[in-house]
Amino acid sequence: MFTKLILSPLRLAVGWGAYPRFLGTIGVLMLVLLRVTIGWHFYSEGVDKRAGSWSAEPFFANASGPLAEQFHRLVPDREGMARLDLEVTKPHLAVYRERAIRHYGFDKAQQLAAKEAYVSAIKQITYELETNAAEIEEYKLGQARVKQLLEDPARDGVSSLAGQRDTIQTEWKRLAVPILVRIDTIWTEYEKAVNDLATEQQERRGYLRLYKPGDQQVSPTQLEQINRWIPYFDLVVGICLILGLLTPAVSLAAAAFLFSVFLSQYPPTSGPGSTYYQLIEAMACLVLAGTGAGRFAGLDFVLHALVRRFWPSEEE
Repeated sequence: MFTKLILSPLRLAVGWGAYPRFLGTIGVLMLVLLRVTIGWHFYSEGVDKRAGSWSAEPFFANASGPLAEQFHRLVPDREGMARLDLEVTKPHLAVYRERAIRHYGFDKAQQLAAKEAYVSAIKQITYELETNAAEIEEYKLGQARVKQLLEDPARDGVSSLAGQRDTIQTEWKRLAVPILVRIDTIWTEYEKAVNDLATEQQERRGYLRLYKPGDQQVSPTQLEQINRWIPYFDLVVGICLILGLLTPAVSLAAAAFLFSVFLSQYPPTSGPGSTYYQLIEAMACLVLAGTGAGRFAGLDFVLHALVRRFWPSEEE
């Protein structure tokens, strides 16, 4: 009984039942190819995300469907109101500058350069806000109207009214998009300028990120945590599927992740941005989990044989 208790997690991870006996050689080969293909896809995605400046922010920010609000909450300052407010921006960037001074232990010359970078960033942001004051004012006034439309339940039951609401919301967002893009570029350049002041210090202390205004002004937000760990999740899933290691458990985790992607853009649309692709791959992951595909030309064969030695299945 004690042995079964210890082996239960492992047996569940590599496949609970016996080998499916109805599969022929071609069926087994197809399962192995499917497993390796999906594994390589996850692995390559993880490598690309780690190498680049990947972020889940655009995906969450543009989420639609019944779970849209939950995804939107993951994006700090999603509507850009804080970044369009100079009185919020100034202290936020100043706090980041002081954090960088303490984080890297800047000397007097570096502290002065950090303050100059701050002044330069504020001047550029001020110019953008003053130049686009009319558009920003219209954008802020439109926020209340859009909120009222979103809270109107009558529009959900009438397709024409719902479409009108979506059109108004899209046009409203377009007012601030170009301005926010330029302001975000200034923020990025400011972050880089401050970090570039640290030479040997950066190697010892690590790169200091500048987060957008939100509930957490200093600590990483949930979005930042997601951006940090998703590449590693993709890598682990990819490597495990390629090797056929803990395939049922890994496949179920991959399927859950892909289903969440599908739901974030529900109902899916056609075209390159469609999430039908994620839905199809999620279903394929369920096939891998249900058939214990890692036991065919994978490390799960060894683990499953070990489990069966101490805990034979009822079919055997």
